[in-house]
Amino acid sequence: MATDVILPALGMAQDTGKIVQWLKAEGEQVVKGEPLLEIETDKATVEVEAPANGVLARITAAEGDDIPVGQVIAAILAPGETHPDVMPQDQQAPSGQQPGRVATPLALRIAAERHLNLHDALAIPSDNATDVSSSAQSLGKERQPPGKRIQKADVLMHLQHQDNNSATRLVLASPKARRLAAEQGKKLASIKGSGPGGAVLAADVLAVVARAGASPAPMVDKEAEAKPAVIAGEAQELPLSSIWRIMAQRTTQSWTTIPHFSLVREVNASRLISWRKTWERLHADRHNAAMQGGKLTYTDLLVKIVAEALRLHPRLNACWNESGIVLQQAIHIGLAVAVEAGLVVPVIRQANKLSLSEIAQQRTELVAKAQTGKLRPQDISDGTFTISNLGMYHVDAFNAIINQPQAAILAIGRIAERVVPLDGQPAIQPMMVLTLSCDHRVVDGARGAQFLDTIATLVEEPSGLVG
Repeated sequence: MATDVILPALGMAQDTGKIVQWLKAEGEQVVKGEPLLEIETDKATVEVEAPANGVLARITAAEGDDIPVGQVIAAILAPGETHPDVMPQDQQAPSGQQPGRVATPLALRIAAERHLNLHDALAIPSDNATDVSSSAQSLGKERQPPGKRIQKADVLMHLQHQDNNSATRLVLASPKARRLAAEQGKKLASIKGSGPGGAVLAADVLAVVARAGASPAPMVDKEAEAKPAVIAGEAQELPLSSIWRIMAQRTTQSWTTIPHFSLVREVNASRLISWRKTWERLHADRHNAAMQGGKLTYTDLLVKIVAEALRLHPRLNACWNESGIVLQQAIHIGLAVAVEAGLVVPVIRQANKLSLSEIAQQRTELVAKAQTGKLRPQDISDGTFTISNLGMYHVDAFNAIINQPQAAILAIGRIAERVVPLDGQPAIQPMMVLTLSCDHRVVDGARGAQFLDTIATLVEEPSGLVG
């Protein structure tokens, strides 16, 4: 029995997802768990994995399409299973097809984009058609597909036939690849495509540019290209990615609908620093996989500390909905990560049950995926609390906007030396500012203060948590 491929929902507020690219072509064998396609949501560009073993079929969404969550976009056929040859009788043959012949939605879309008439171009007659020209019949015999269903491959085969008999080759390419090729002065016809049906993708263009030893020119939006050069005093509208645009909508919604309040606490980070050095020294000779490609960070320690604080104060590990306050059972901590397209929040799952090594390993992998656009749906879903750390940018303190539907977010500033009283005398100590933003519908000032006090206590003496 065929298994449906459904566009997943990666957040409570997500309505649609954009198809970035199919990583497998229709008719290709797929294995359960391997990447099947990339989609762009309000949170990130993520890979969707194949839900079953079999043959990919019935793709109904093309690259660039915005698809409602929950919609079936393809199917995976079990071994020995074939496409149905006839559509339900209550469905009429679309324009461009004769009665008795049907085409997949993707075949129709490609044909429409190339201004092809499926009947005339492919010369596929209906069961009773007798007036087709001999030349068309000949062409049809060469490429007539089995059964009555016109597949994407049939349309692509016809396009290839046109290419072979045309002075100008028609090249399948994504809009981004076409724009990049134009900017870099590359001909699409000379680039081998790695996408579905041999389509040229942006990565293929960049690979050709890299092999040529040239530095890619900056990408420019088509609308921006049409505008005159910006001179002093003129405004310029920047093109926005879908992630950035929806991030703007979500943060506006959060700021205008959630009653935010903030609590600020300055803490002494000397013990945090010493425990990090001690842990690294003790684990230096173990060649821990978690440390490959990066060192233990203060963020790793703070994830461990915040997870323990959430366990002790479950009211902060909650969300607000129409019926009231919902306490989350699992502790999944999101980390705000800045990427070129906007802000993404990969999630360290079950953080309270992980060792520091496991937290560091997950953080390293998630940040790498975020920076390369390889996050999966499970990497960014189900977060119950978020940490935003701008200390590496030399920010002393800031207020973060709550990541809906969570109840709070912790903003972390840099560790900086300051003069503070120590045993009644002025002393220079490494200090760090923590700012907790809370949803007042879920957390009141006293509960937020108690939670922040627990975090401060663990920062100033985290030895019991480092393992």
